[in-house]
Amino acid sequence: MTPPDVDGLLRELGPQALGAVARRYGEFADAEDAVQEALVTAALEWPAGLPNRPLSWLITVASRRLVDQYRRTEARRRREEIAASLSIHQEETAPSSDDSLVMLFLCCDDTLSSTLSIPLTLRAVAGLTTREIAAAYLVPEATMAQRISRAKAKLRGRRFELPADPSARLRSVCEVLYLLFNEGYTSSSGPDLSRVDLTGEAIRLARMLHGQVPNNPEVAGLHALMLLTEARRPARTSTDGALVPLAQQDRSLWDPALISEGLQLLNTALAAGRIGEYQLLASIAALHDEAASHTSTRWAEIAKAYTKMESLTGNPMVRLNRAVAVAMVDGPASGLALLEGLELHDAHRLHAVRAHLHEETGDLAAAARCYAAAAARTDNARERDYLIEQAARVSAR
Repeated sequence: MTPPDVDGLLRELGPQALGAVARRYGEFADAEDAVQEALVTAALEWPAGLPNRPLSWLITVASRRLVDQYRRTEARRRREEIAASLSIHQEETAPSSDDSLVMLFLCCDDTLSSTLSIPLTLRAVAGLTTREIAAAYLVPEATMAQRISRAKAKLRGRRFELPADPSARLRSVCEVLYLLFNEGYTSSSGPDLSRVDLTGEAIRLARMLHGQVPNNPEVAGLHALMLLTEARRPARTSTDGALVPLAQQDRSLWDPALISEGLQLLNTALAAGRIGEYQLLASIAALHDEAASHTSTRWAEIAKAYTKMESLTGNPMVRLNRAVAVAMVDGPASGLALLEGLELHDAHRLHAVRAHLHEETGDLAAAARCYAAAAARTDNARERDYLIEQAARVSAR
């Protein structure tokens, strides 16, 4: 087996091993450290030959490291007594349950800001390496390692169990899953437009969360949003991986099964009568998925949904998306007017939308400048290539 195959296996098994070790010993932060050491050892040894039961191997090695640590640390005398009653010579068995939700709720602890909880979730639940997370956030690996260490330090002493009132953390959990899905659907950096491993993990966790709280319409809306958006992924890139914009996508490539499941979830959620931002986003995704073509999309309804969402959230990214829909209804000048004075952290998307709308108005010089500005501000290679091509195309006109 080649090293890349080992890397993929470790990414898959790491969160499962962490859940098993944390559940047995109760201490999430210590278990995370031990599993990381086991993963490093596996990365060195497994390319020469996989163990018979890789997951059990990881759990066993991590457990032994953890028990050894407890026995060496004088300050943890009580845990040493617990560890003394446990055999470290037997091989651990793989867990019979999935602890992903417990880990997800732990990572969304109230004491953690989103800058700490999301990276910790990406590593503990999604199985990404610190280097991969650092690349997604465009920061040095050492900086990201410090953030994750701070997050674990804040969680030290937390028992590995669901909080007494999980509903109090639902909003944070949904936000983390939404951001995880978005990072997978359009990677913030790297050679590929998307990462199926991240979108797949986000959908898996959203499905589990929905099963835990089936009557929560926003959780159902989030799950529906992911499915309705993921359904379009097969058409987002050409055979060579180049970006294909929505207007030019072959809609026959969209996944009808995901669309059907997403619509059913959304309709059930909307029937509850408590409309939130994820249900609105899912409704917009549904309007796209149900349209036979880009021009026949019910853009007026999409613009109306974005208007309602902007009043609900005040999110400037919503204004950007609303401008696109308004431009389809009232013309590009109306869309550009909505973007006056708008500032976004994700500036390349703002420049890209302005470029498109300027081109629609016939101001090709402004369009070329905005396409070039957008290309200079994205770290995703596929997006950058597309934007550079658009700048060159408009300039040539």
